[in-house]
Amino acid sequence: MSAGPAAPLRILIVDDEAPARRRMRELLGDCRAELPHVVAGEAGNGFEALELIADADPEVAPNLLADIHIPGMTGIELARHLQRLDAPPAVVFVTAHDQYEVAAFELNAVDYLLKPVRASRLAAALQRVVSGPRPAAAVFDKLDAQPRRHFSIAQRGRVRLVPVNDVLFMRAGQKYVALVTREHEYLVEDSLARLEEEFSSLFLHIHRSTLVARRHVRSFERMAAGHAEAEGEAGEGGQAGGSHAGGGEGGGAEGWGVRLEGWPELLPVSRRQWAQVKALIRT
Repeated sequence: MSAGPAAPLRILIVDDEAPARRRMRELLGDCRAELPHVVAGEAGNGFEALELIADADPEVAPNLLADIHIPGMTGIELARHLQRLDAPPAVVFVTAHDQYEVAAFELNAVDYLLKPVRASRLAAALQRVVSGPRPAAAVFDKLDAQPRRHFSIAQRGRVRLVPVNDVLFMRAGQKYVALVTREHEYLVEDSLARLEEEFSSLFLHIHRSTLVARRHVRSFERMAAGHAEAEGEAGEGGQAGGSHAGGGEGGGAEGWGVRLEGWPELLPVSRRQWAQVKALIRT
């Protein structure tokens, strides 16, 4: 018994300009005979796209045609967030970048459509969605050199966005990094070193396991040596819970700690990091 016809490709159009979305629908109509598909919906920004993806049946979740320059988050950042899902959709980028910049997309096997889009090129991109390999999450990291504006947390088939500006500090554990806000703590599978590299302009490295948000630093205060050491030992267990304070490396450096806006406890600064922290806060 032969298998039935393949289900048509489902597509979500993501663009902040309504005329551009209408034009994309027209182009899709021109290549429907060549590659059967349905337009599952439209989104004017990345946040709407994430909601539509979350509400869709995972078995028939749509793939994306996403403009890179959309408000709130770029198309590339949207694709990075979607990588948190167990079965992330394919993303075809739409861009007005010149050919030299576009070459980087092609090299990394992420398809793109250069504006003005041609129907034949759109059909070829959709065919790659059907038959081509999906890029690894690291590809999107390389394409987007700007720090993310949101962290993405996968929760029960949805992507929860945590604004970077809401994070008071990051704390490395054994397998995860805890992102601590005023109300919540979120765990992400990442390394503190990589996060420090990405967010070096936004976070201070005060301890081998702790980064604090510059925008939330209220003051630096002296800590009793015994208190700093005890806090440091409490933070070496790999959990961000409890005191949330990281010391170690011989306890707090010269007894100094960081007071954060909206956080009740001092976070000790290690001796190793104190000189660097002092230099940074003076600039």
